[in-house]
Amino acid sequence: MGLPADRHREQMTYENDDDPRLGNRRVLIAFGSETGNSQNSAEDLGRLAERLHFRTWVCEMNEIELNTLLHYPLVIFVVSTTGQGEVPKNARKFWKSLLRKRLPPNCLSAVNFTTFGLGDSSYSKYAIYFSFVIAVYNWAARKLHKRLEQLGAAEFYPRGEADERHDDGIDGAFLPWSTSLRTHLLTNYPLPQGLSPIPLDVRLPPKFTIEIALNAEGADAKMPGPYSTPDMDSSSSAGSAKPTDGRRGESDIRATSALGHSDHDQLSLDRTAAQFSHVDIADPGALEAELQYERTHHSNYAVSARLSEGAARVISGGIDNLDRPNVLRDDASKYSLHDNGQVDDSVPPPDLLPIPGSFSAVRDPQTKERIEPFYKPGDVLTIYPKNFPEDVQALIDLMGWGEVADQPFEHHSRQGGGIPGIAWHTDDPMHMERLREFADPKYTDEFYDYTSRPRRSILEILQDFPSVKIPYQEIPSIFPVIRGREYSIASGGDLLKEKGTDDLRAELLVALVKYKTVLRKTRQGLCSRYIASLKPDTTINIMIGDNQGPPNESRHIRAPLLAIGPGTGVAPIRSLIHDRLSYPVCGENVLIFGGRNRKADFYFSNEWKDLGVTVHTAFSRDQKEKIYVQDVIRQQAGLICYLVQKGAIMCLCGSSGKMPEAVRQALYDALVIGGLAPNAEAAKHIFNNRVEYWEEVW
Repeated sequence: MGLPADRHREQMTYENDDDPRLGNRRVLIAFGSETGNSQNSAEDLGRLAERLHFRTWVCEMNEIELNTLLHYPLVIFVVSTTGQGEVPKNARKFWKSLLRKRLPPNCLSAVNFTTFGLGDSSYSKYAIYFSFVIAVYNWAARKLHKRLEQLGAAEFYPRGEADERHDDGIDGAFLPWSTSLRTHLLTNYPLPQGLSPIPLDVRLPPKFTIEIALNAEGADAKMPGPYSTPDMDSSSSAGSAKPTDGRRGESDIRATSALGHSDHDQLSLDRTAAQFSHVDIADPGALEAELQYERTHHSNYAVSARLSEGAARVISGGIDNLDRPNVLRDDASKYSLHDNGQVDDSVPPPDLLPIPGSFSAVRDPQTKERIEPFYKPGDVLTIYPKNFPEDVQALIDLMGWGEVADQPFEHHSRQGGGIPGIAWHTDDPMHMERLREFADPKYTDEFYDYTSRPRRSILEILQDFPSVKIPYQEIPSIFPVIRGREYSIASGGDLLKEKGTDDLRAELLVALVKYKTVLRKTRQGLCSRYIASLKPDTTINIMIGDNQGPPNESRHIRAPLLAIGPGTGVAPIRSLIHDRLSYPVCGENVLIFGGRNRKADFYFSNEWKDLGVTVHTAFSRDQKEKIYVQDVIRQQAGLICYLVQKGAIMCLCGSSGKMPEAVRQALYDALVIGGLAPNAEAAKHIFNNRVEYWEEVW
């Protein structure tokens, strides 16, 4: 891939185009995203549309109302499926608005739309409320598409779907879909005469920038910096800002919006593993039943663990210390995270679970909050980690931000430009060429081999290309905000509150991620490394999420429970068992647990006998032959048939991938082996019609 001949044109930034010939050339791209994958794809589509001179708004689905759709000639929805066929949290408000009973069937007849769904084929959606069960992925996108059509909206381009389990990743499939979309837009929505698409070698403006503002009396002087070129200054408008800590005479950084074609800010972009596939039409009966069910059932989706002002007075720093996003103006003591250096994995510290000798470091952190909200089995607790000081300092030194690094500022955007963004900030021809190759769809495999396989961090990429110097003003446009990590809550019932107090208590079972990549470099999970560094009584930011939990009404409590939980999947099962035992009458609790070694990985082993739980174990490395939970399920075929006949509820929690399907197949086999079903088809019918089954995999 050669450099353009015209270097000046290569460095151009495309400015906002108010050409009256564009008329109402607008597109709305709304996403529903739990982990950021759909957000990334939506941002890709936003850039594509901007280069075709569409005025583009990329936003969360919850940011729009139904009547917003009527103001855009074209609407694109990008939505992930989360949980058991659920819509992501940042799309549920909009989804519920679509389910209102009083909406006339043609209220969206003026809307032209398409959808792109991101799902995982290792997950299944089981419609337990009618007489048959259909297993599909991308359930959220499919039911959204169906509901929009029910309300009169017209599909302007064939919908697409992605499978996160496909070998080729998102660039091997999303790119063909989006490339065909681009061709469709140019053909059916041609540009006015005299206009042509914005070339890829012309830079789109950053959506947000930051700049130092000196808040002195009678003056608002701007500190010069490497980004202060006449062209960029003239194209960016600075909004007013107050000092971030309320004190006069201090410097802060204020957001500057450079929207280009966008009506509103766009969000982050990075490559993630998903795959577009040709779409099979889901069973219309299942979709109709699902929509009818959701229109007549309501639930609260999320509860924020927010302290009251009164309770906040006992917290150092007050309520804002917990409720605000991580910002660099936090007290320095909050950043005193120190890596403990050498770790002997064969002998974990005493606060690891369950005993020394584990090769899998697992922690049982506990949080205590004096708040009214509570959680139920299946709910999750989100922890918001922070970067370590040594990594931050390395980046500051590498980029030459030392003079401004100590100025307080807030994040004003969640946009991340990734490799395509940093390619504009080098004057080394070889580095520029290589970075642009990574951004070119033709080099998808090389991009994957360089970034994903070795799990390179942003800092390591920048260290590989030392000529790249990113102006501090573009930090919000290049670096993504650290996302919170969700963990299933492991406590419940009598463990819900701290003994003798009204403090809400939450326990987590967290595997500390540490491994070596193909480059033989040690990698640690950002959040697990953060958790491992925390000292007792550290104040951290958390949120409690109201997840779709297991069947847990009175009749379910009285029924037997069969829980299958390999590894840390036992965490939500423990919560459920403690919750069930808090009721006066509770059915039998049976647990099938799997791990590598009994001595190393048998989590909460000291509790099960005291709680009266019948436990069957499968430890894969304690003997020559590998034994997994699905083997134990077949061995216990008689017990499985007995529990099914008694109306037991069944739960599976743990890793996604092949395990959930393998467990389900083992349950079918157990019904045949135990004599309850004559063959596999009959076993599926019995299971799907007589068993209430909850699956929580990640």
